[in-house]
Amino acid sequence: MGNDLLKPPGGGDGEDGGDGIEVIDLKSALEERYLAYALSTIMGRALPDVRDGLKPVHRRILHAMRVLKLDPNTGFKKCARIVGDVIGKFHPHGDQAVYDAMVRLAQDFAQRYPLIDGQGNFGNIDGDGAAAYRYTEARMTEVATLLLEGIDEDAVDFRLTYNEEDKEPVVLPGAFPNLLANGSSGIAVGMATNIPPHNVAELCDAARHLIQFPDARVETLVQKYVKGPDFPTGGIIVDDQATIIEAYRTGRGAFRVRAKWEKEDTGRGGYRIIITEIPYQVQKSKLIEKIADLLVNRKLPLLEDVRDESAEDIRVVLEPKNRTVDPDLLMESLFKVTDLENRFSMNMNVLSQGRVPKVMSLKDVLREWLDHRRDVLLRRSRYRLAQIEKRLEVLAGLLIAYLNIDEVIRIIRFEDEPKKKLMERFELTEVQVEAILNMRLRALAKLQEIEIRREHDTLSAEKAQIEKILGSEELQWKILSNDIGEIREKFGPKTALGKRRTQFGTAQDIDVEAVQQAMIEKEPITVVISEKGWIRAMKGHVQDTSSLTFKEGDKLRTAFHAETHDKIVLFTTNGKFFTLTGDKLPGGRGHGEPVRVMVDMENDADIVTAFKHEPSRKLLLASSVGNGFTVPEAEIIANTRKGKQVMNVKLPDEAVLCMPLSEGDDHLAVVGENRKLLVFPLDQLPEMTRGKGVRLQKYKDGGIKDARPFKMEAGLTWQDSADRTFTKTRDELAEWMGDRAQAGRMVPKGFPRNGKFGG
Repeated sequence: MGNDLLKPPGGGDGEDGGDGIEVIDLKSALEERYLAYALSTIMGRALPDVRDGLKPVHRRILHAMRVLKLDPNTGFKKCARIVGDVIGKFHPHGDQAVYDAMVRLAQDFAQRYPLIDGQGNFGNIDGDGAAAYRYTEARMTEVATLLLEGIDEDAVDFRLTYNEEDKEPVVLPGAFPNLLANGSSGIAVGMATNIPPHNVAELCDAARHLIQFPDARVETLVQKYVKGPDFPTGGIIVDDQATIIEAYRTGRGAFRVRAKWEKEDTGRGGYRIIITEIPYQVQKSKLIEKIADLLVNRKLPLLEDVRDESAEDIRVVLEPKNRTVDPDLLMESLFKVTDLENRFSMNMNVLSQGRVPKVMSLKDVLREWLDHRRDVLLRRSRYRLAQIEKRLEVLAGLLIAYLNIDEVIRIIRFEDEPKKKLMERFELTEVQVEAILNMRLRALAKLQEIEIRREHDTLSAEKAQIEKILGSEELQWKILSNDIGEIREKFGPKTALGKRRTQFGTAQDIDVEAVQQAMIEKEPITVVISEKGWIRAMKGHVQDTSSLTFKEGDKLRTAFHAETHDKIVLFTTNGKFFTLTGDKLPGGRGHGEPVRVMVDMENDADIVTAFKHEPSRKLLLASSVGNGFTVPEAEIIANTRKGKQVMNVKLPDEAVLCMPLSEGDDHLAVVGENRKLLVFPLDQLPEMTRGKGVRLQKYKDGGIKDARPFKMEAGLTWQDSADRTFTKTRDELAEWMGDRAQAGRMVPKGFPRNGKFGG
């Protein structure tokens, strides 16, 4: 039916219905056009060429500046003029897009080795944009001239521009390892690239090593030479070497980059933290805004104030709450929630040979750059050889003319066709005759003949040298190695531009829990849980809970004191523990929120108890049928909403008891619904992290009612309904003493009627 809709009104089935309408399959047409668009984006916009590290827009900007003769030692020209030439001759896109690309090439905080020397406002690290192109001026840097070096010597292929009025280079000669030195980023259709900048001296050393040892491994290149990225904004990389090697081996990975900071003493034991470098691509103004926002929302209790004292260099000042605050803990808490620590994802997806998108390793990228440089060397050598041969031909003709000057003059003066006659008489080529005929009279001096002979000898020697180069691959690599050595010398670690900016370090071994607590303001709270499972946190430690109000038909289940940075643990009848944090609990003004909104509690489960987490304790767990065991409290924390299953129970059995063991507790008293009491040593209970447990007390009917761990030396105590305290000593408990899983005996006189120990 879909095809019927595409038929022309005449109803014909042919390709042309007679009225100029062509029938096209929509699916294949869309596929074809989208594929063309995708390839256009990949090849012509998003991915850089591995050989010169440039995308078409950057290549065209540099080519246009070369045409305008904007070398480093010349004057500046208005950016408006440059942008106009780029879009008018080479790049038929919007002027703002071209200017934005141009601005980025000039920003020393965006480019490790800027390709453009900008004059005027080219933006800043705070994220402020550049001035309009009518106000700014630019010229090329030495790095850009290296990329263009030899372009007039047939070093690379040229192609017609979009309007076929001019020619543009397909790729630049690229004497500078630009792809890795400056990095690149872009998003195409179905693929992306993100390459960090590197130190050019390290890249040159690695490239020269690769020339000497073509089979070198990536591990060697990273361990000895390319230690890792070198960002223009500095910072500290806190990844280990194994992670870095793996990233360069596969072409994919990520680097953790942290701000560089130092502690500045303010006297009397006080200090402040000064941030001098921030991670790459982080806007300083937004970073400070984020920290200030966290301060206002009381998410950074260790920090008192933040201010920006930056001028040309970065200086962000952090004031701690007081002098006792641990600076490492303060910084770790900031690294966790702000862009003072940033992750740079590396994806070395580039155009191999200018045609094939490919994720490449460090070695592959350097290898292709070296192969391109060798190709450029060969092409420039052949071009120079052709120029020399052409000049030698001319010089040979001029020497013949000098040796036979009188005859040459006679032929020129008296012959009707001197050109033809000279060619016949002296067996000269057309090129040689043209040179003789164009010779000026002043060139007939004797000194000129000597000059020609000297030039002929010099060029002959150069020709022999070039032929030697073209015939020896070993010599070619030697020349390239020397050229790369010169670049290293020019941009080496001793120069201001070449000195490594990004350092390497290790993340401080700080307790994660301490960091999390450091981000929560420490305040006292009272946690209130109702019978129907509503939870809230009252400010302060409420002593009298009788004044608390609840929804109609609801009442208090439990209330206890805690602090905002404490973990609150809930134990439910299906044997699961759930974990909440004190700072995340709803406030105490209303009735709170249902616990089921905050955790994924099953519908048939109910809360047994709730308490403040103390990891050093042990807990006693018991189910309704009388099974139980002990568990370290450190093992019960749940990391997700689903909770952590610790006690295995199956309906109708339920978990009914969860109580802490005090230090020194050595016996357990268990009372059943049948009012029988059993006392046995606590060491008869196993310690487990999960399980059903073992039998505590034997019952014919009913189950467990209550239990109490105690220290035998202090005796077993309980409270009756009148709050009177009873204590039974070891001798008095003799008839109830036994082993685990026995039935026990009826409770002693004075035991509460409700069957619980109370208190």
